[in-house]
Amino acid sequence: MGGVTVLIASYAGAASAPAYARLAGLAAELPGEQLVRRDAGWPVLLYADPLDATSAAQSLREAAARVPAGELLRIVLHTAPSTTQAVRHAEHLLAIANPGQTLLTATTAAGLTDLIDLGMHRLRDLGSPERVFELTATAEPLRSLDEVPNNLPVMFTSFVGRETQVAALRTQLSGSRLVTLTGPGGSGKTRLAAQTAAQLAERWTDGVWWVDLSAVTDSAQIPETVAAAIGLLVESGDRLLIGQLRTKRALICLDNCEQILEGVAEFVVALQTGCPEISVLATSREPLDLPGEAIWRVPALAPDEARALFLERAGGLTQPESDQAIRLICVRLDGIPLALELAAAWVRTLTPEQILTGLSDRFGLLTKNVRGVAARQRTLAASIDWSYDLLDEDERQVFRRLAVFAGGFTLDAASAVCGAVLEVLARLVDKSLVVAEGGRYRLLETIREYAGTRVTADDDVRDRHLDHFLEVAEAAEPLLDKDRDAWRALIEPDRENYRAALENGLSAADPSRGRRLAAALRWLWNLQATGNEGIGYLRRAIDSAPDDRTLLQARLLYGYATVADTVDPFGYDAAGRGLELATELDDDRLRSLFLALVAVGEFFTDFQKAWDLTAEGVRLADGIGDESARNANVALQCVLLSLWDRHDDLRPLLDRAADGLISSGERGIASTVLTVWSESLVSTGEPLKAVEIAERALAAAEPLADFHRVGTARGQLASVLARTGRLDEARELMRPLLELADTAGAVVPNLGQVMGLISFWSGEYDAAVEWLARDTAPDSPLAGTFAPAMLLPTVAAAKRAGGQDATELLERAVELARRYNLPRILADALDQLGRIAITDHPDKAADLLHQALTIRVDHGLRTYVVDSLESLALLATHTNRPTDATRLSTAATAARTELGLATPPDLPSPTQPSQGEPPLPLDEAVAYARRTRGARGRPSSGWASLTPTEEQVVALAVEGLSNPEIGERLFMSRGTVKTHLAHVYAKLGVANRTELASLKKP
Repeated sequence: MGGVTVLIASYAGAASAPAYARLAGLAAELPGEQLVRRDAGWPVLLYADPLDATSAAQSLREAAARVPAGELLRIVLHTAPSTTQAVRHAEHLLAIANPGQTLLTATTAAGLTDLIDLGMHRLRDLGSPERVFELTATAEPLRSLDEVPNNLPVMFTSFVGRETQVAALRTQLSGSRLVTLTGPGGSGKTRLAAQTAAQLAERWTDGVWWVDLSAVTDSAQIPETVAAAIGLLVESGDRLLIGQLRTKRALICLDNCEQILEGVAEFVVALQTGCPEISVLATSREPLDLPGEAIWRVPALAPDEARALFLERAGGLTQPESDQAIRLICVRLDGIPLALELAAAWVRTLTPEQILTGLSDRFGLLTKNVRGVAARQRTLAASIDWSYDLLDEDERQVFRRLAVFAGGFTLDAASAVCGAVLEVLARLVDKSLVVAEGGRYRLLETIREYAGTRVTADDDVRDRHLDHFLEVAEAAEPLLDKDRDAWRALIEPDRENYRAALENGLSAADPSRGRRLAAALRWLWNLQATGNEGIGYLRRAIDSAPDDRTLLQARLLYGYATVADTVDPFGYDAAGRGLELATELDDDRLRSLFLALVAVGEFFTDFQKAWDLTAEGVRLADGIGDESARNANVALQCVLLSLWDRHDDLRPLLDRAADGLISSGERGIASTVLTVWSESLVSTGEPLKAVEIAERALAAAEPLADFHRVGTARGQLASVLARTGRLDEARELMRPLLELADTAGAVVPNLGQVMGLISFWSGEYDAAVEWLARDTAPDSPLAGTFAPAMLLPTVAAAKRAGGQDATELLERAVELARRYNLPRILADALDQLGRIAITDHPDKAADLLHQALTIRVDHGLRTYVVDSLESLALLATHTNRPTDATRLSTAATAARTELGLATPPDLPSPTQPSQGEPPLPLDEAVAYARRTRGARGRPSSGWASLTPTEEQVVALAVEGLSNPEIGERLFMSRGTVKTHLAHVYAKLGVANRTELASLKKP
């Protein structure tokens, strides 16, 4: 390429004056023009040919190897159209080089060979990543921005001047945790803050995070905006965010704070109080007025800096005769960067002299007798006013109408609101009044405020803005059933515009459009923990027409209920009201969806009622062929079937529901279904596949950034990892959630259950009991639900392993398991009660252990069948049956190995197998255990010959229950019920139920 190639050489670290003197001598011996500069002590050489520059760099490297400190020398080469641009960029490259490296940019490397490609790197000038090459291999990683976590904005123009201010700010940030850059709009606060943060990035090991607050109008949105910028989990309020940052060393840059100054001040106080190693760099038109705040008032550019900025933004203007006019422009504009850029944009159509004339006239008008306005604000207003006056009428109209957009806009949105604008928009971009980035457009904050003051009565843009975003939202609604990820990608970028449109629509005399928009946006509030904000909008929409009995009101109630499900499920009976209205309207789709939501409300206390509601929901959905409504109901059915351990019935539903939910982008419910699937696989003897499915559940939840969904999925994966012996991985997976609970007081879903399980499998029994104590206490908030039953067996096992009596806990678990029909929990409790009885009551122990085994076999709980074999082996040992004990114990050990299950820490060492006798397969071991139950004192016929399970079957059969009803009551399949009845008939000598009912039990 043409232009100039610069070679810059400097030492890494603090080199001595003699060292730089030697370097100057070495550089003087090289070919090339040496650039004389007042502001640097290292040589800069200029070359017309990149090949000559590369040869010179090799020569300098060889010469430096022969002098002291030569190994510390860094050399960089860059080619650019002008010397100024080349030198500036080369110095940014020099800043990331290591001792001994010779680096080239892609513009210099083009056409050269034998270079080492170091890949893409981002320099401290905040430009886009660029490819860097090395002339000599050092294997040292470059010190680029990529080495530090950050989201610093990409700047599409160079940073000119301000070296003194950046240096001073660097020092200021070393001594203060809060530095606020203040100044009028357009004074360069944002660019100065970003550049300073980039140069200091390595100081903060946990990252430098840029948070643009310009579109935030509600202080409550600050934590979610900060969390989204950093990539952290969010919920309402700042507690969770503070908890995640408590141990971090990071710099948070809050840009454009002025419109929510008090909220930012409160947030910064909370941040600095709770996070001792977080520093804050803020930009605002006025200080935050906080103790310890270092206020840095951004000055105007110095005359030379202002001139350099104007020339660079003007595209390298090189007419010497215009230099005086350019200097006067810089003086008239007080060195304000935005004003200079606006003026420079006109160089493509006006001469500097014409620009100067226009500014002179405008200043004469706007700087006289304007009270209460700072001089720089008047100057900036004058420059924008002047730019506005130079626009043609079409440009003016579009420019002022664009003020209605919050947070940016697309070309389609601009066309809908402002008319046919493509050509006009391009001209406004050229004139620096509109910023184009990544297919979207925006007005700088100051420009948008100015445009808003120019809106006329004829510019009825708020209504057109509302109409456009209502049309987009309603057109996108079908995606909520087909592809929610696509819906989110379409709607999320315009969240600020939708907020503005909702406010406009719901505040209107006729709120119908606002109500329609609120209904169409219902799922937006399930993202980024904005549920409280969402139910606020939805409640306003519902209450704006409280007597409305239309489909719109039903849709609003549905939206409220879906958002409130994870935010405030009991605060407002939207689901019940919605079901009543949907029934009145005879809308089967909405009825089905509402049935699922009402069922969720019944779930904790009445499984059967919840099931009946979802069964009706499925029936309605199937009747209209609505897969989305069906899946909403089936998801809860999957949870119920899993709790009932009806795994054969569960699997077909899981396959269909999971695929449907994931393909439609319904990540929240998909994560729940996958979690249920994972737990089912653990129970039925497929723990390795359960890990895989749990990982899928977490992957489904993570893009939502929803704390509760992610927490639940992490907990499931950690639980399965613990059961498979991967305890360190399980603890590491839970570590971030533990930190949240410890530092932020966050209520992490199932944290006690998961950590109790991990502690138990780690042999930390006291810790396990402590983790589970709150949720299993008789007076806990969950005491009236099924939840304690799920945890009591683990508490009991931990207490037993610690030498405590757990009988009372286990009896409570049995009672709750029978009440809620929880076969696995019932079997766990019976098994442990059996172990307790082994020493003093072996016959009772045998009955209890075989009851547990029967339940586990009947429900396909192969993982827990292994536990039964181990318990029966303990009983065989105690009753002096060593052969039985050995066979059962070795079969259990082999099964654990085959299935990939860890050995419980409270289990005695397994019995060594007999020589030459292979372990029995699991099913054969079960059959063996049943054959060799041992002396039971039970005859082969008559009432006394019936097992406890057979007695239960008889009692229910005599009551008149059918086989399926008996199976549901006793947690067994109808085939198992039939088998038990056949045994009963044979033992009692009867042929059917009628004869059975006629018998009298002695």
